[in-house]
Amino acid sequence: MKEVEYNVVIYQESALGSLVLGSSKVDPVRFSEFLNEHAKEGWRVVTMEKDIRRLFLFWDREAYLVVLEREKR
Repeated sequence: MKEVEYNVVIYQESALGSLVLGSSKVDPVRFSEFLNEHAKEGWRVVTMEKDIRRLFLFWDREAYLVVLEREKR
């Protein structure tokens, strides 16, 4: 059986969009680049969950909790 390691990452955009616009969504192009960079290192996405996080009590910010997996090196 192969040994695997896991990495849990919370991906979210900067707080500036939330402060200016009142809410901030994840940019799909930057999110794809983030996933591709991890894929180059051998990581693959196991699961992902979307989350709306509060910022300073009044603003919303979209985030993704991403669980990554790869063979242990």
